[in-house]
Amino acid sequence: MEATTTPAKINSRTGARLIAEFLARRGVRQIYGLCGGHIQPIWDEAARAGIQIVDVRHECAAVYMAHAQADLTGSLGVAMVTAGPGLTNAITGIANASASRSPVLVISGRPPRPQAGMGALQDMPQGELIRPICRRVEVVYERHHILPRLEAAVRAAEGVGTHAGPAYIDFPTDLLRADVPDADVDHLFFEPRSPESPGPSQDAVSKAASLIREGKRLLVISGKGARTGGNELSAFLEASGALYLDTAESRGVIPLDHSSSVPASRARAMAEADVIVTVARKLDFQLAYGSRAVFSDDAKFVRLGASGDELFDNRPGDAELLGDVAASLRALTEAGAVPERVDTEWIESLRAYDREKTEKFVARMGEQPPGSDGYMHPSSLLAAVNEIIDEDTIVVADGGDILSFARGGLRAETYLDPGPLGCLGVGVPFATSAALNFPGRRVIAVIGDGSFGLTAMEIDTAVRSGARAVFIVANNESWGIERNDQLVGYDGNLVGVELPDCRYDRVAAGLGAYAERVEKPEDLADAIERALENAPALLDVTVTKEAESPDFKNGLAGVPDRQALEVWDRAERDRQAGDTGVG
Repeated sequence: MEATTTPAKINSRTGARLIAEFLARRGVRQIYGLCGGHIQPIWDEAARAGIQIVDVRHECAAVYMAHAQADLTGSLGVAMVTAGPGLTNAITGIANASASRSPVLVISGRPPRPQAGMGALQDMPQGELIRPICRRVEVVYERHHILPRLEAAVRAAEGVGTHAGPAYIDFPTDLLRADVPDADVDHLFFEPRSPESPGPSQDAVSKAASLIREGKRLLVISGKGARTGGNELSAFLEASGALYLDTAESRGVIPLDHSSSVPASRARAMAEADVIVTVARKLDFQLAYGSRAVFSDDAKFVRLGASGDELFDNRPGDAELLGDVAASLRALTEAGAVPERVDTEWIESLRAYDREKTEKFVARMGEQPPGSDGYMHPSSLLAAVNEIIDEDTIVVADGGDILSFARGGLRAETYLDPGPLGCLGVGVPFATSAALNFPGRRVIAVIGDGSFGLTAMEIDTAVRSGARAVFIVANNESWGIERNDQLVGYDGNLVGVELPDCRYDRVAAGLGAYAERVEKPEDLADAIERALENAPALLDVTVTKEAESPDFKNGLAGVPDRQALEVWDRAERDRQAGDTGVG
């Protein structure tokens, strides 16, 4: 066969080989991507360097998979997509990694330099297009810039000098094919870097410790950055006697059964605590923006974070500790940051309240009646999954309605979901990545039928790559939360919310996966076991569309004006009216 492009220089150190060598020597073991001419030189060299290429069916899934790897392993995730539409397809995944503060490096190509500005195939201002959602964007033109710009992008993605998130770099294809002389290769760039994160100032520690000592009802709320300081967080909770709330991004840092943990008492704890310590956690919509209408008006906030947006977004801290999260927690513990007059009655009351609510919730999960359509309640499905989960199981939840049920219902220590962007479609790619990175652990994804449709073809990726994940589709034949919103808020005018007669088990079987359809709750346990034995596998589980999820009941679908939830929105309006004297 005659070559249609310039043959690769197999024995030369080209720009592409230099990039592959950098990635391999910096510990990159997988690249997730979809091939294309503009990146083919790197694609080839990375594979020759021993990096596993996980090829997907849509570029967005490649970024999702890199994102999942980053969150689960703490290592840099790498996605590679071709120019033009390859990059535009990846943008949703990049935006999701940005909102989730996940360290992902996105590599792309662009047309050769001699064709720049001439209307070349797939030519577009790629860097400018994604600059707002990246920590750093590098558009490389010269061979002596390859390593320094790669280093800069990696450091930005890993959060050196900023919060972690996606960084982007691209190269013209002719530069990838060009030879790079030794004079342009600084071998120091190949060495892994472990920059030290500075600790907080002593003045900030003293101020924070003083506020904590003066409090009586101490509450700690953790975010993603707490993953780097799990031992220090545990020690601080033990020493201070604080109550604790995790969020989806910090699930598993502190065990669900820890004596400080009160997830079922979330609303009361937020409203009644007088000192709140946020650990690398933004005060976003999930925490009511720190509003004085939801938290106590008199509460003091002690905010710990490695970047400014974790310290002063929406509600500045009364004390702010900027620096390494583990070092900040350790400094507070060593400074004796313990309430001097602990409200033990309040602590015991919330613990008892949490136990009671949790026990009732768990007991009810498997007892929910089916809908009038004869299909099981989503909680029956989750109860069956909980019976399979152990402390080593990795669980992914993806969807709207089903995520609302799963967020509180699934008892998993290692957990991923769409994150603060609410990015549906992550389920199959996240679980596939988890199974590839942890081949010895069970991986179970619970996915809404609408969400599944967004990345269903990635079942093929799981099959081809041997990712032994189990995908459980909660099939209520609808976009459930929007359907209920239209029933209640729009006089039953149902528009674009029905997804009838889809057989997702047949889709998965057609792509080579083991698949079953499950219609009765009593059949779930055996079906899940068979799926685990024959993974990758999909279970198409029929659930009733009549179930109203917690997020629907809380008004999330209605998108209130001031807060994410109706109860918070009403409280905010009442506070605003009181401040202005408007009745």
